[in-house]
Amino acid sequence: MTNPPRPRRKGDRPRDAAPPREAAARAATMSDATSDATPGAPGDPDAAPARDKPVRPHAERIEALRLLTGVLEERRPLPDLAASAPDLPPSIRARALHRASETLRRLGQADAVLSRYVRRPPPPPARDALRLATVELLHLDEAPHAAADGAVAAVRAQPGGERLTGLVNAVARRVAAEGAAAWAARDPERDGMPNWMRGRLSSAWGAKAVRGIAAAHLLAPPADLTPRDPAGAADLAARLDAELLPTGSLRLRGRAQLTALPGFETGEWWVQDAAAALPARMLGAVAGLRVLDLCAAPGGKTLQLAAAGAHVTALDISGPRLARLRENLARTGLSAQILADDALHWTPEAPFDAILLDAPCSATGTGRRHPDMPHLRADDLDLAALTALQDRLLDRAFGWLAPGGRMVFATCSLLPEEGERRAESFLARTPAATALPADPQALGIPPEWVSAAGFLRTRPDFWPQSGGLDGFFAAGFLNRP
Repeated sequence: MTNPPRPRRKGDRPRDAAPPREAAARAATMSDATSDATPGAPGDPDAAPARDKPVRPHAERIEALRLLTGVLEERRPLPDLAASAPDLPPSIRARALHRASETLRRLGQADAVLSRYVRRPPPPPARDALRLATVELLHLDEAPHAAADGAVAAVRAQPGGERLTGLVNAVARRVAAEGAAAWAARDPERDGMPNWMRGRLSSAWGAKAVRGIAAAHLLAPPADLTPRDPAGAADLAARLDAELLPTGSLRLRGRAQLTALPGFETGEWWVQDAAAALPARMLGAVAGLRVLDLCAAPGGKTLQLAAAGAHVTALDISGPRLARLRENLARTGLSAQILADDALHWTPEAPFDAILLDAPCSATGTGRRHPDMPHLRADDLDLAALTALQDRLLDRAFGWLAPGGRMVFATCSLLPEEGERRAESFLARTPAATALPADPQALGIPPEWVSAAGFLRTRPDFWPQSGGLDGFFAAGFLNRP
């Protein structure tokens, strides 16, 4: 019963983007945004508390259904939908986002159970309401009457939903009474990844790795923080009751209201997945250097470079996304030059000593933090357009590098086409570039995360006992003098 992702048609363009090359990137890209977060953002479960006002019954389920419909039927990213939430109390919005996220993680499992009770997929509002109810009943252990009544209320709130309430009520109650055995009989790791993604990742990493990646996608990940001052990381970890990872990131041991944690108001840390923090560190010592953070928004890597003493220029095509970077720079007391421009047309006034290119990509490495991602990507994902854009950005950025300068190319993708093959192709066509291998000891990572060519590769199935990490690729290059 799982919807096949809507293929992206040639010529599709987002409302706010003009160039087709960037439209392709935005339609299929979640770059740094997939691994960095802004505490307190709209729809964020960790948003600052506010006094709840009276709301209608099952408001959180009505909102959860709106989120699910937006992802599954309209192909809109969950963070964008959450940011456009109606005027609801933060606690209601948090519960709605949690329910929607868990339903997306368990969508295949829910569809398999529902197929026993409906011969044909019902209309989208009823289908998504039943998916929500099934996950609530069989995974979140909600009371049967609450889940069934909530599904009915949610579908009734949709245009034309009144005529679907009888179907939703009947099926939800049957699932409550009979569905537990069918749910338990399913393989959640098999059901948890759409076929389009499973096929690509199996070809790249093998069936065992894919099962591990799927298992990581089923679990809500812990929050990772990057300390502004690495020298004080141990003390900060103790204050936050966090684990200090070997990479230097802090991993919170439990859920918390991030904006209320020690050091938030004083800008002592920012939210950033442990894997997303590695590419900036691959540039090495940058104090006093002119550094370009290319495709910078929302800015976790810019903050790292600025905190390390670099003179940072942060360039991104999206002005609205750069607003988050400005907010975090102000909170942390760091500084950077921020430019909203198209990297394919912009030209710097002088070469840079170091460049970090976190390129647009398929974002296939981010499913553990973004359960909507597997359902937004088309099964005929146009990798040719994305890899062509990555190649153009690589070539253009390297031309801005001073002799002897360093560049790191990174993507939050699990696909070798957007990682290893791009780096190999770049080295083959660029005589002035030599590989700058990642140093496992300096990064605090196991040696096996670095290939024989010196490329860094992380996957969600790494560090499973510690909560995993996002999938990233990064390669370093030196511009020979």
